[in-house]
Amino acid sequence: MESIGAQLRAARNRLGLTLRDVEERSIKLAQQWGHSGYRISHSWLDRIETENRGLSATKLLALAYIYNLTMEQVLALCPGTTDSMAQLDPVGNPNATVLLEAGPLAQHVKLWLPDKLVTDQPPENTMLLPPDEGILPAHFRRGVIGRKDHTMEPMIPAGSKLLIDTQRKAIARRKEWLNDFDRPVYFLFTRLGYHCGFCELDQREQWLRLVPHALSHESQEDSGKRWRYRKDVEVIGTVAWTITPRVAYT
Repeated sequence: MESIGAQLRAARNRLGLTLRDVEERSIKLAQQWGHSGYRISHSWLDRIETENRGLSATKLLALAYIYNLTMEQVLALCPGTTDSMAQLDPVGNPNATVLLEAGPLAQHVKLWLPDKLVTDQPPENTMLLPPDEGILPAHFRRGVIGRKDHTMEPMIPAGSKLLIDTQRKAIARRKEWLNDFDRPVYFLFTRLGYHCGFCELDQREQWLRLVPHALSHESQEDSGKRWRYRKDVEVIGTVAWTITPRVAYT
């Protein structure tokens, strides 16, 4: 099987694009999508194609869009991919949470987070859904943001469906992320129920604090939520994928 780099080079050549062409298109895409992580430099792409280096979910999304790749073509880039798309683990760095509304990868993720996952309207409070054996790998769980939970809006609105990686529970330090799009989002369980949001630990790692999105209307209220780490709060895992609802809940 050809390497990912060779396949990406072939896709680029089929469209008659130069490395500079891809860079220019990615700059426009990053501006349109509002995230610099989608920007691709020509030198970086050249190394990917020739040295077969790894690439993040944001870069893969950008290349899939620029090259007009179908869902099957994106999945075919992954080594060992079988006909069963449900065996594919989410692509991304160890902590990143990927927000999807459309595109090739969004179609794949909907196999794990289908529209019928939550019937009628979402619950009032954020909740962890029962395990679905045989569909998801054992270390993934599903969750849904309740209608009253606006902690992460507008980034993750109420009603969003979540895919949670339970193998990634370590709270990232400030130096491990660059911005809100790069910052991991955690799914928590406390005596009062489930919570979802950014998290911070104090210097002694004794207290964990829930950090709302800066633009959330509940930022002042939620910023006071904190628990004794590993005693009063359990980190279920890191949110790996989210699918946002088509309607807004208030």
